[in-house]
Amino acid sequence: MTTRLNIASLIHVNINVSDFDRSKTFYEALGFRLIWMVPPTNTPECCAAVGMPPYQVKGGLMVLEGTETPFVIDLLEWQTPHDPAPPYPHLYHRGLARIAMATRDMDADLAALADMGVELVGPPGRVEIDGVPVGGRFVCFKDPDGTVLELVEIPPGGFGAPPPPEPQ
Repeated sequence: MTTRLNIASLIHVNINVSDFDRSKTFYEALGFRLIWMVPPTNTPECCAAVGMPPYQVKGGLMVLEGTETPFVIDLLEWQTPHDPAPPYPHLYHRGLARIAMATRDMDADLAALADMGVELVGPPGRVEIDGVPVGGRFVCFKDPDGTVLELVEIPPGGFGAPPPPEPQ
């Protein structure tokens, strides 16, 4: 395939939630700040563009503060239509699985998540290639509705740095 789109950047990631206010508080604790409330209804043209009937929603865009590149999430509580089904049961389903965010201090963040009563998917791990650790640790956890998020420790030299030399 030789066709390539002219994508310039990521705009936002949409996270559907059951309670906007609860989720807003949770994501604020992760470092996000509300920057814009989504209109509760929209035009027929907007509804058609997202393949939905006329709707009622409570939501807003939140930006992660202190990042080099803006990272924005779009939290939406769908009121009409409404689907009470929980999110995906595991990470090997098709489609988007998790949202990974870099951390400058994994141990402090793990302590903060524990203080918040956040459910971890499993203990922190580290990717290894041929028995050699590559990069920093990572851990997956769930937001109040069960959406999986991931913290990835920034490795020495930062992301994109060459892997450590192989042991001799």
